[in-house]
Amino acid sequence: MIIEKLVSLFTPTFDWIQVEVTSTCNAACIYCPRTVYREIWADRHLPLETFKKLKPAFADTRHIHLQGWGEPFLHPEFFEMVAIAKASAFQVGTTTNATLLNEETVRKVIESGIDILAFSLAGTTERNDVIRKGTSLKKVLKAIETLNREKEKRGTSAPEIHVAYMLFRSGMAELESLPALLEGLGVSQVVVSTLDFVPTDELRKEVLIPTTQEEYQEICSRLDHLVEAGRRRGLSVHYHLVSPEKRREVCTENVQRALCVSSDGAVSPCVYTNLRVSGTYYDLQGKKVSCERMVFGNIHEKNVKDIWKEKSYRDFRRSFRKGELAPTCQKCPKIW
Repeated sequence: MIIEKLVSLFTPTFDWIQVEVTSTCNAACIYCPRTVYREIWADRHLPLETFKKLKPAFADTRHIHLQGWGEPFLHPEFFEMVAIAKASAFQVGTTTNATLLNEETVRKVIESGIDILAFSLAGTTERNDVIRKGTSLKKVLKAIETLNREKEKRGTSAPEIHVAYMLFRSGMAELESLPALLEGLGVSQVVVSTLDFVPTDELRKEVLIPTTQEEYQEICSRLDHLVEAGRRRGLSVHYHLVSPEKRREVCTENVQRALCVSSDGAVSPCVYTNLRVSGTYYDLQGKKVSCERMVFGNIHEKNVKDIWKEKSYRDFRRSFRKGELAPTCQKCPKIW
């Protein structure tokens, strides 16, 4: 097994595979499709036996991320899934809202050997709790403190603690206090994402998609300041903002070397093309765009690698190299 990992390390097929272990969540974040489309949303756990079908692909993947549109710790067999992924993959991580991370769960997290545990935030004050309804900034910070305390007790550095920060336009000023909030909490990395997928008209004003080069430079300047402030406090802060001049040339979802598996087993290029919400719409620069699911196969029926090699999937990936994007991707807010 070790030799296989070392060989595959140099030529893995996938940079990452994102597995939605559950589409169920105990929160109601105002920007999440699960909240907005709740009347037609299907809550389900990915069966453990179905998850096991992914093992052949895991050995050829740099990172397995066990999270999609739901809260992963709600899955009753989550830690068994971690063990399966850890046995094959090089790195395993997940993202959580921290509501279920009590002391017992934190101990299980460390014992599982999971490499990365990311915490979701959307503010540095009580504003976070308004945006991410059902969650609590105080609970996130307490969970991080509990995790650090248990790691120190066991003499381990794993898991790495990350923060996934959702930035609204109205939250730019509040963003400046983020480094001070996280200082000394053992957070190794902060990834700032801007709101681009807009499921409601009300959220349109919160979008941070620069439409001019001047606006792009202004936002980058403020985010660069955050990066520097984080560096001074021992935080590695990252962000990805695409210039209007290059927007249609870049896909942040790495569709050439990554894929997403939904809780129903469907294989798609990313979580945005894997939404099971037909008949609904999202906002794109003031226009209503129909949500269209793009599925190339299902792991109930075929091996992931076989699905990856299907002509339809190969043609899709080739379309990006040619600059001839698939219709669904042409209307994607991630590259608009």
